[in-house]
Amino acid sequence: MSLAALAARASEHALEVFGNLAAPPEDGIGDGTLVLLGPREPGFWDHVTTQPEFTGGEEHPLDRWSARVIAGIAADVGGTAFFPFGEPVRPFISWALRSGRAWQSPVVLLVHDTAGLMVSYRGAILLPEDHQASTPGPRPCDSCADKPCLTACPPRALTAQGYDVTACHAFLDTEAGRTNLLKGCEVRQACPVSQNYGRLNGQSAFHMRYFHPWR
Repeated sequence: MSLAALAARASEHALEVFGNLAAPPEDGIGDGTLVLLGPREPGFWDHVTTQPEFTGGEEHPLDRWSARVIAGIAADVGGTAFFPFGEPVRPFISWALRSGRAWQSPVVLLVHDTAGLMVSYRGAILLPEDHQASTPGPRPCDSCADKPCLTACPPRALTAQGYDVTACHAFLDTEAGRTNLLKGCEVRQACPVSQNYGRLNGQSAFHMRYFHPWR
């Protein structure tokens, strides 16, 4: 199975390849090429919310959709699926950094070459064949003169010094923080690459409900 063929198969489900790398031996997942999959924008949220997992009222519809779809793609291409949720915990951040298409940003969060700070991984597929790894591109932050991510957080919970989770939750409990509950993290949105990615506010609000539940 070629990477192009896998990418085409993933595109049918509004997913795209976010990078690939040789499977790290120390992770114990086997030999081959690990292909990372993330939302294809624009259009991912409009597609996924029409799927059966979002109509039954059960919890974690996005994870259940990801498990069904990516496992199905893996079976079709003769690969093995892995996910950033459930057990055992898989080192997706390490895989992303090794892929050559994601880096640590000035605010510590991962930044991706096309998704910016909106990067998320819905799963990965291990192909038994050896394919050429992603060609490392330039880290987008290196050419970002203003670095708006460093000053975008209203309570200054997310900075170059790290992430103050307590301060973040406290701000989200305020009236001012309600905008972020509905639209998502201002730091992620401030990234120039993120602004060209096309994620809808509805998807950000979905993730915020799991991070900081509200009525």
